[in-house]
Amino acid sequence: MSESTATSGYVEPAAGRGWHVPAMLALAMGGFGIGTTEFVTMGLLPEIARGMNVSEPVAGHAVSAYALGVVVGAPVIAALCARMSRKKLLIALMMAFTLGNAASVFAPSYTTLVIARFVTGLPHGAYFGVASLAAASLAPVGQRAKAVAAVMLGLSAANVVGVPAATWLGQHLGWRDAYVVVAVIGAATVAALFRFVPELTGIRLTDPRTELGALRRSQVLLTLLVGAVGFGGMFAVYTYITTTLTDVAGMPVGLVPIVLMLFGFGMVAGNIIGGVLADRGVDRAIFAALISMVVILAVFIAAAHNPYTAAAGAFFVGASGAALAPGLQTRLMDVAHDAQTLAAALNHAALNIANAAGAWLGGLVIAAGLGYTAPAVVGTGLAVLGTLLFAGTVLIARASRKA
Repeated sequence: MSESTATSGYVEPAAGRGWHVPAMLALAMGGFGIGTTEFVTMGLLPEIARGMNVSEPVAGHAVSAYALGVVVGAPVIAALCARMSRKKLLIALMMAFTLGNAASVFAPSYTTLVIARFVTGLPHGAYFGVASLAAASLAPVGQRAKAVAAVMLGLSAANVVGVPAATWLGQHLGWRDAYVVVAVIGAATVAALFRFVPELTGIRLTDPRTELGALRRSQVLLTLLVGAVGFGGMFAVYTYITTTLTDVAGMPVGLVPIVLMLFGFGMVAGNIIGGVLADRGVDRAIFAALISMVVILAVFIAAAHNPYTAAAGAFFVGASGAALAPGLQTRLMDVAHDAQTLAAALNHAALNIANAAGAWLGGLVIAAGLGYTAPAVVGTGLAVLGTLLFAGTVLIARASRKA
């Protein structure tokens, strides 16, 4: 049990059983597709900007549109679909995700592309929220955070394989082809979910009113705020990583996919470490991730000026960011009691508020002429603020338990 408030029994762990590997892989495959589409846009911003005849900071609005889709879709879908079978909901969400990426392929203008990215983001948060609960219900006792990390591992693995491959494809054949790849991954995930995921009877269905009750819990709202602010540090840097590597570090554009792969390896490592640490103590794991993010982003300001240190910095930026996610997800499941679906989905809404805010703030300082290392300065500040917010959140929780 974490330091946070204990769960209500809403998710029943798979007592006495081992890992349900095929189901976990199917759930992670969805995360792989979502991670690829979310991050490949950042790697292809220069190509999208040229193809749509807009500036790179304006093209960054496509990143923000996707993130805002997550923010809108997560609470709405989680609440309205509270009574729906979780397996059917997962399949429906992945079908919507696939159609949204297909729309991105055929977008005739920049405006329609932004709309398509917004629509594609709508199922993102709800999928990860339901998938995390599904994984927790299928995991052995005492390994909930590892199960959540297993789902998130798909997102991290996307940055090792999916994003670099799709970025390379987009650079050589056209940025639209990257979204074709994601649509194919989405279709394959639909088939895998249908075939391998059981009916998830360990997750008790609720109703919209119960789920919306999560919004009345201060610890849910404060934990979401920590993710929305603290995670923005990583996105402020990663959104503009391609131009940072080429213009600041002096790296050939052909090597950018390799650095994106290093970033992905960092996310995989951070995700695994974050899951292990969160099973030992959720609050300590979150503090460790936030503090490491502060240090690494601050170091990246100087490291970005050399191709070798910039590549190493990208690895550690990815690791520190990914290490935060399992702890936040598990803490929200703990403090939400019987409204875990909405709380788990809102975690990804919060992280995509961080995505949108990081991309927007990073674009502001670049547009102001402060250069492509300025987003790392902004990111460091966001990580510091997130750390302070979480310290306050933990103190409030302790005070309420003593009262």
